[in-house]
Amino acid sequence: MQEIERKFLVTSEEFKTLAFTQNRVVQGYLNSHPERTVRVRIKGNKGFLTVKGKGNEAGTTRLEWEKEIPLTDVELLLPLCEKGVIDKIRYEVNVGKHVYEVDVFLGDNEGLIIAEIELSSETEPFEKPEWLGEEVTGDVRYYNAYLSQHPFQNRKD
Repeated sequence: MQEIERKFLVTSEEFKTLAFTQNRVVQGYLNSHPERTVRVRIKGNKGFLTVKGKGNEAGTTRLEWEKEIPLTDVELLLPLCEKGVIDKIRYEVNVGKHVYEVDVFLGDNEGLIIAEIELSSETEPFEKPEWLGEEVTGDVRYYNAYLSQHPFQNRKD
């Protein structure tokens, strides 16, 4: 299961008026090694276990395996996770033929808003709404695993 994804910073909160869903997401990392990450996540009222492989050179494509697991299992595993939990509100927005997942980060990453779009190929065309800013695909500083250990509010650049 290959995941092909591009990430962008977001320049305004206009997307909120266009969103068809929003869910609170809390996730922790059992392993945040650059070669593979293993996370547990609560999204709304569901639990998930996800394993992601190392991305390609451009950072757009990598293996992703995800299974829904009982919410009680995630609640048991979260305390075992590495330091730093990601807490965010995820909005889903239809733009053309695609859905953007827009994450508004809370806690130590407050102030950061990232939009992601999943594609069927690296060259697939897609519409870019006005609220989409700089592309940060492949920039590890915007990976959730990195943000869990190096919060956005602590950045100096």
